[in-house]
Amino acid sequence: MKFKGILPGLLVSFLIAIISQLLAGVVPALGAATIAILLGIVAGNTFLKQPVLGRGTKYAESRLLEYSVMLLGATMTVQTIGRIGGFGVLFILIQMTITIAGALWLGKKLGFSPTMRMLMAGGNAVCGSSAIASIAPVIDADEDEKGTIITLVNLMGTVLMLTLPVLGTVVFGTNVILKGALIGGTLQSVGQVVAAASMINQPTVQFATIFKIMRIMMLIVVVLVFGRMHQRELANELTEEAEETGNGNGHWLPWYVAGFLILCALNSLFTLPVMLSTAAHTISSWFEIIALAAIGLRLNLANFLKAGKRLALFGLGVGSLQVVTALVLIAVLLRV
Repeated sequence: MKFKGILPGLLVSFLIAIISQLLAGVVPALGAATIAILLGIVAGNTFLKQPVLGRGTKYAESRLLEYSVMLLGATMTVQTIGRIGGFGVLFILIQMTITIAGALWLGKKLGFSPTMRMLMAGGNAVCGSSAIASIAPVIDADEDEKGTIITLVNLMGTVLMLTLPVLGTVVFGTNVILKGALIGGTLQSVGQVVAAASMINQPTVQFATIFKIMRIMMLIVVVLVFGRMHQRELANELTEEAEETGNGNGHWLPWYVAGFLILCALNSLFTLPVMLSTAAHTISSWFEIIALAAIGLRLNLANFLKAGKRLALFGLGVGSLQVVTALVLIAVLLRV
């Protein structure tokens, strides 16, 4: 049965989530989300490396995180999103463009293949592993290339996840919108965005998620552009394949982003009962922590260490570019 194959890894992720919640009561400054991913990294690279856990942790990492983001929509309104405004959208577009251009340029200078450069650019600019998985088929990236870049993106994202909350608080003080812009406009995966923002407060989580969702909405565009770039390089007709694999699921928007927007719209129009929005928030938080535990369990530090200094420079360079660009753009476009 499919569920029996998922159960072991899912249960382990859930157990780590419970432990994280308990430890968060002792170390509230870190929060359960951050503790979960750190415990997952330690356990996943030491005594919880059994292949039987793979399907369940993959399910928790992807599906539960998607459910978490969707349910978060029931706690938000269009009025909240409107606080970001047109300059917020412009910030995301410029930030993504510079990230992609910088990753492609730096990757070329360091001698990486075109496919690895595009995977790195898309993974950092859009949404980490999900973007990499969506881009890989349209540029004919092999499994080794995809796995290497996913490991690098997740590791660098984890480093930024732990440092951006501190940097954001030092630079922007109590302004939750600007801190949300820094985190949501920079970090690679949804889980890392939520975890980093959770180290500050819930309003920062909301704004960081909005900025992140704006990036996710651009996934289809990035995939199609990279698909066409690859077509030109190979001089092959791959347009239909690129369109069919647009975001890895054949839809213009990931289903959980659509669900987030629908719930947010309903909450804006009708004001959902407090009990319902509270339940959505609680379930969303638990799904998030379980998913973050799974992300930690699946992060293979050994693969990254084997990749050498060149790959480390690639990750450090792109990550630094994203942070510096975000700080400059926020100062120019968003700060009031």
